[in-house]
Amino acid sequence: MLEALDRQLFLFLNSLNSPFWDHVMFIISAKLTWVPLYLAIIYALWRKYKRKLIVILLFVILAVTLSDRLSVAVKNTVKRPRPCHEKSLEGMVHTVKGKCGGQYGFVSSHASNSFMVALFSLLLIRKRWYTVSIILWALVVGYSRIYLGVHYPGDVVAGSALGALAGWFTIFLYNLTDSRFLQKSGYFSQNKINKA
Repeated sequence: MLEALDRQLFLFLNSLNSPFWDHVMFIISAKLTWVPLYLAIIYALWRKYKRKLIVILLFVILAVTLSDRLSVAVKNTVKRPRPCHEKSLEGMVHTVKGKCGGQYGFVSSHASNSFMVALFSLLLIRKRWYTVSIILWALVVGYSRIYLGVHYPGDVVAGSALGALAGWFTIFLYNLTDSRFLQKSGYFSQNKINKA
């Protein structure tokens, strides 16, 4: 039942395409497109946290590893074919530049990683405008995967949840580290940072 609904919703959303949006969604889905955004986030974190940034970056590496590896593990366990590899949908799926990706699509690693970045960073930056903007960005990245024919909506929703969980869990670990160790360290104290 849910799988049939997922397919129907996919076919509807995937059919809403045009040459202009093909180009836009292909760029949105490209990983290197967002390097300036990631650098801007790191800069914002440096402005707010100063010397703690190096510790935060270690947790960023942990969050990325968790999100990416867990999504790949789920893919290889569930083994649900991507819509563009689904034989029953042959000729019905709109793809761009013949790109389809690996055999399996549940869950979307793009959605997982985007929502991990969104949740991890918004819990540290804590500005309303940023929270709204970064969640919209993650939603658009997730939608681009449906548009490009490489993921069902269910792949994107589940990937988003997995990434958000990875981001939240890593922030939980960071906050624990901060309260137990960093705040007690003279090197990370606010007075020391202000004098630097």
